[in-house]
Amino acid sequence: MMANDHGTVLATMIFNLVAPAGVIAPVGVQLRYDSRNPYEISMKLNVGTDGQVDWVIARDLLADGLIAEAGEGDVRIRPRLDDPTLVMIEMSSPSGQATFEVNADQLADFVNDTYDVVAPGDEHRWMNVDEALSRLLSHNL
Repeated sequence: MMANDHGTVLATMIFNLVAPAGVIAPVGVQLRYDSRNPYEISMKLNVGTDGQVDWVIARDLLADGLIAEAGEGDVRIRPRLDDPTLVMIEMSSPSGQATFEVNADQLADFVNDTYDVVAPGDEHRWMNVDEALSRLLSHNL
């Protein structure tokens, strides 16, 4: 672990929610990467008067989805085939699902900025296993 060298990357961008019948609605999103959790990216989606919705996804999933279809579970990411300047992010949960179009260059810039903080393949060097286990056990997981 790189004890005192922790870093954070923040980015605010617009995800376009693709609603039925092709209606597009802009949603403000904050992406956050913290070297204390080097495998994950948190997303805070502003849902207007209802507040925000928080998602956590794997950094590798986001990076992979920039170049090819990625994801098998609740989050799937892929380049849009007819417009390579956009990436599609599909999220599903028991309470619903949503599909977003996102600017590919902005996402790529964010992922690259996270690599400046923790290089791909070095994530394990930033983990404190005892601390991570304590967090999990304190939540009865």
